[in-house]
Amino acid sequence: LCQPLQALSAPPLPQVAMNGLKEKVLTLDTMNPCVRRVEYAVRGPIVLRALELEQELRQGVKKPFTEVIRANIGDAQAMGQKPITFLRQVLALCVHPDLLNSPDFPEDAKRKAERILQACGGHSLGAYSVSSGIQLIREDVASYIERRDGGIPADPNNIYLSTGASDAILTVLKLLVAGEGPTRTGVLIPIPQYPLYSAALAELNAVQVDYYLDEERAWALDVAELRRALCQARDHCCPRALCIINPGNPTGQVQARECIEAVIRFAFEERLFLMADEVYQDNVYAEGSQFHSFKKVLTEMGPPYATQQELASFHSVSKGYMGECGFRGGYVEVVNLDAAVQQQMQKLLSVRLCPPVPGQVLLSMVVSPPAPSDPSFAQFQAERQAVLAELAAKAKLTEQVFNEAPGIRCNPVQGAMYSFPRVQLPPRAVQRAQELGLAPDMFFCMRLLEETGICVVPGSGFGQREGTYHFRMTILPPMEKLRPLLEKLSQFHAKFTREYS
Repeated sequence: LCQPLQALSAPPLPQVAMNGLKEKVLTLDTMNPCVRRVEYAVRGPIVLRALELEQELRQGVKKPFTEVIRANIGDAQAMGQKPITFLRQVLALCVHPDLLNSPDFPEDAKRKAERILQACGGHSLGAYSVSSGIQLIREDVASYIERRDGGIPADPNNIYLSTGASDAILTVLKLLVAGEGPTRTGVLIPIPQYPLYSAALAELNAVQVDYYLDEERAWALDVAELRRALCQARDHCCPRALCIINPGNPTGQVQARECIEAVIRFAFEERLFLMADEVYQDNVYAEGSQFHSFKKVLTEMGPPYATQQELASFHSVSKGYMGECGFRGGYVEVVNLDAAVQQQMQKLLSVRLCPPVPGQVLLSMVVSPPAPSDPSFAQFQAERQAVLAELAAKAKLTEQVFNEAPGIRCNPVQGAMYSFPRVQLPPRAVQRAQELGLAPDMFFCMRLLEETGICVVPGSGFGQREGTYHFRMTILPPMEKLRPLLEKLSQFHAKFTREYS
């Protein structure tokens, strides 16, 4: 049965490079070209340099600053925000149920933990959940949405828990992307945008269709601009979805109800699937601003919109007053999704097994916090309000200090956790940046980092109108650090301007 070895046809010898080493199977030339096109500015080259500077400071290298302040990412607890006690108490009890016998935990936290553990496989957080998330928690999310939207019902079967909102956004985009050449799916995204969108569209080989927010009108969204973007895109792709970020990231605007209605009518007329990224819905600071969910407005508009317009809306435990980024908890609610497509979505989610169970537990706390009659209520309310009040004060301060600085203009931070100021850069600085092969605002941000230790993200990483320069800065640093940081940044801009004038 066994053939002699020499009788088998010998496979061709592998290509051997000049130095005698076999060439790697996976190289930049042979890897997935879509992945190579992915960029994610929030953790891009500027952050890698910030990490190097931190390392150098630890090694005693002398710098013109004593610490690196990472104002590049909306990571509340990394910036010193204290976790909400009740959330962590329930989580601790769920992770280590022996603590249920401890007198150190309030009774309502114990009741919550026991209720969640009953719903877990083997009564343990270490068990997988069903792919769409623990049924009990999806029911809690549905009740939360119903309360938030003034009694409009939500169906737990249309709610899918996810690994932060990001994973749910990717899942929905995967369902939408199809076609080749001129039939390739186009997705309208706001500019400036959160770079998850541009990165995901590059990875999925979809077409990014930019629509510009109006900086002169506090980053307002204009339907005429949506129409312009859509008409231009139809020449080279098939636009199928429209993404909205409200409250805005990086721009911090909060959309008025009339604007949301106009967007829904536009999506309905143009047959676009709506994706509403609403992860900052708890972060609204400006007087006269109010969060309206797309689901609520859509339902209240009545038929045909309420019965036909497809919508996926996203929320997360990473932002708001919670800031629990590391636990990766979130959800998507789908409305008017085709039933057969919903089954396909379920299949796609099942491949990933399930979202992290501790993240699901935290989400459960966020959507069903202590009631006024519960022992934990007073402390929970006080902590929540303290976080949001401080963020509101920081939003005001950021706008104020930047607008006092010549050459910096900052729109009101109505919501979310970022300011996106516009900076004037002298022509010689622009020219120097081009010589170095850098975007001018990247050059500015790099110099800022090297000279002050302040790490912010250049506007070019989010998209901006040609010839304008911005940076995104989180408002999360503690108040005692934020004011000096803003002043230092303004002073650096003045010095930079003098140097290149």
